[in-house]
Amino acid sequence: MNSKVQSLKAFLSTAGRVALVEVAGTKGSTPREKGAFMLVSRAAIFGTIGGGQLEYMAIDKARQMLFSPSRDARIEVDEVCATLDVPLGPEIGQCCGGRVEVGIRLVDTALAAELVAVAETEEAHLPHVYIFGGGHVGQALASAAALLPVHAVVIETRAEALEGMPETVETRLTPMPEAMVRDAPAGTAFAILTHDHALDFLIVAEALKRDDTAYVGMIGSKTKKATFKNWFLKSADGSESEFARLISPIGGDAVKDKRPPVIAALAAAEIMTALVIHTAASNAGRQVQYDKAIAG
Repeated sequence: MNSKVQSLKAFLSTAGRVALVEVAGTKGSTPREKGAFMLVSRAAIFGTIGGGQLEYMAIDKARQMLFSPSRDARIEVDEVCATLDVPLGPEIGQCCGGRVEVGIRLVDTALAAELVAVAETEEAHLPHVYIFGGGHVGQALASAAALLPVHAVVIETRAEALEGMPETVETRLTPMPEAMVRDAPAGTAFAILTHDHALDFLIVAEALKRDDTAYVGMIGSKTKKATFKNWFLKSADGSESEFARLISPIGGDAVKDKRPPVIAALAAAEIMTALVIHTAASNAGRQVQYDKAIAG
């Protein structure tokens, strides 16, 4: 499994001299938020501050600094920096209407270590997405999840179904995938789409028994959902309130297209929305508890 942290380390170790381009401040509508950054070398870039003319201007300025013969790589970073204050209007071919302050500085050993440490912290707190099943839809959903800020895990009972997964996606081979549900971190999103309906039912039942999930989705038809509900309530000691949290079919039914990449795209958007909402709700809950504790 190749993570973003590993990619960052590889870029820093092979790119030569590098400049950090960071959004230092924003006003109004802007492509990225404060703190968004990218790294610029003489021949490559890592990350983005939103694209468009703003990014091109920042890259040009960064490379002027990198190529300047007067610059000495041994000079301290705070002596090798620049600031761009850019209005996002028709003057630069962008119509966001806001204003962005961009800070640019050369990366030394200390700053490189700081960037890696921040990336490691962010990666450790990524929300988890557990994808049960590595079939056609599972493969497509794993590919979609690989592009998102999540820790994606594909779980399978068949070794061959895990072949060819994206390198940033974790894979787990197990004869009892339903057991993986119990050990998943709080706030995990579960997408269940195995090759076996009975196995789907076992996994979904385990997921619905937890009250800290961000999303529980099962691939299938309305008939499959109805069959699961009957089994869940009568044979699995499930409740109506637990069943109500099940999303099935995944990705909704507004788009009548059963091609795996389409299902995966719709499901990925659905899962990401659920994760964002769950995170916001959890943060709000923690803030309320903190406020109550402070108030005594």
